[in-house]
Amino acid sequence: MSISMPPVDSSVIARRAAIVAALRGIVPGEGVIDGDDCLRPYESDGLTAYRQPPLAVVLPETTEQVAQVLAWCHRNKVKVVPRGAGTSLSGGALPLADAILLGMAKFNRILEIDYDDRLVVAQPGVTNLAVTRAVEGRGFYYAPDPSSQIACSIGGNVAENSGGVHCLKYGLTTNNVLGCELVTIEGEVLRLGGGQLEAAGMDLVGLVVGSEGLLGVVTEVTLRILPAPQTARAMLIGFADVEAAGQCVADVIAAGIIPAGMEMMDRPAIHAAEAFVGAGYPLDVEALLIVELDGTLAECDHLIGEVEVIALANGAAGVRISQNEQERIAFWAGRKAAFPAVGRLAPDYYCMDGTIPRKRLREVLERIGEYSNRFGLEVANVFHAGDGNLHPLILYDANRPGELDRAEEFGNAILRLCVEVGGVLTGEHGVGVEKRDLMPEMFTEIDLQQQQRVKCAFDPELLLNPGKVFPRLHRCAELGRMHVHGGAVPYPDLPRF
Repeated sequence: MSISMPPVDSSVIARRAAIVAALRGIVPGEGVIDGDDCLRPYESDGLTAYRQPPLAVVLPETTEQVAQVLAWCHRNKVKVVPRGAGTSLSGGALPLADAILLGMAKFNRILEIDYDDRLVVAQPGVTNLAVTRAVEGRGFYYAPDPSSQIACSIGGNVAENSGGVHCLKYGLTTNNVLGCELVTIEGEVLRLGGGQLEAAGMDLVGLVVGSEGLLGVVTEVTLRILPAPQTARAMLIGFADVEAAGQCVADVIAAGIIPAGMEMMDRPAIHAAEAFVGAGYPLDVEALLIVELDGTLAECDHLIGEVEVIALANGAAGVRISQNEQERIAFWAGRKAAFPAVGRLAPDYYCMDGTIPRKRLREVLERIGEYSNRFGLEVANVFHAGDGNLHPLILYDANRPGELDRAEEFGNAILRLCVEVGGVLTGEHGVGVEKRDLMPEMFTEIDLQQQQRVKCAFDPELLLNPGKVFPRLHRCAELGRMHVHGGAVPYPDLPRF
């Protein structure tokens, strides 16, 4: 199935040809892609419900080329959508028909490894897992580990402030980035942060991490690496009901125990993951906790005992503890593969991302079950239970009329619920286009205007990744006034698949 596009008039064709010709002068050879068939692989990111081929794709290889491309686009008022590996689940890299797509896949080298200062300098196209692979021989690793770590890029992790199963103890991307090289829309190359944990002055690195490509294009990242713990052991804890598992999570954290990772899966997700990878998960439970403890051997043994006592007090149906490294990895393999595994349950699924206070976990899971009945769609729950980051996977079939609409309504209800109970709209997937129109649920108009002022400070012409994050985009000149009334720039309807 493809999008039926309206006829393009000759002036648009001529402008596109002029843009492509100019960009080929900056990035020669095969660095510029155009033509409808060649653009199809770039028409969406991981949120495949929306698709739109870009005007052209540019694949620079050097920071100088990135700077020249952005400076040219700034002079000629051409919009730019930055893209990493395209694994974003919020539509953060969804192209626009009148924008070029700036792909950073050729920035795929690790530039420096400094074990003394415990840092790695990498280009943004390096995959998340490649960083750990590069340093594990010396007993180090990179802590943030999204489920897509084999494919997702460091630059994309920076854009979305990605997390992963170990973010509970070791933090998200923002807690593990020391510095970056950023190219502004004017083509200026900035160095932010460096090799130290805390840089002097304003925290501009913290501003860039999670900015979703709205402020500039990252061409280099300095990452913090950590020594691998002496030992790590994982526990599989089954429960007869999801609510009891949720209460166990809250009780573990309340007891002052911070596991390296603490994940939950419900019955549909458990069965899908077990069928997919054969991790040895129990199939007679309604919920499964995967809890990892790390540190010294004595510390791990002690904490495992503490967690087991709490789990049994919450009615755990069984507790299994990894006996070796191979078994620990197998426990995690099912969780890491949960998203593709659930893809076998239905032709399509809609992956949500919201965060709630842990103490509301039981209530929220009950409400999600009620929503499932209301909208007539199944849901598999897979999430970072320790920090309350939910990833409900709503199952639907896009070929059935109305099911995508119901899936979106179901997802919006979950996100509104997250805000209602004191949580936030996103934990690690970003806002993109998926949550854009829900931003007023969490922020006032004044809040959003202040955020847009930051955008305007970096990108006054609003050329970088337009159409993302903000439900209404004010012109920068309007935001310079003391009071803003109207004048918002409307966004077109999203091209749906």
